[in-house]
Amino acid sequence: MAKPNLRKPKKKIGPVKVTKVDNIDYKDTATLRKFISDRGKIRARRVTGVSVQQQRQIARAIKNAREMALLPYTGSGR
Repeated sequence: MAKPNLRKPKKKIGPVKVTKVDNIDYKDTATLRKFISDRGKIRARRVTGVSVQQQRQIARAIKNAREMALLPYTGSGR
């Protein structure tokens, strides 16, 4: 019985590396908006393809930017 030929999944290149940002800053709202959904929620790590450490930095930066009124909070609930 022949084994099916399994393909290796393509390695994702993180969006933080693509934009060549070494540290994530709350003042850089253009970069942070890539990690926020249209409703204002922080996108999941599996969706964005960033590492655990980068996801923590992104979440902290987004929360700081929200406090400073640079980014919106999540959309109003019903």
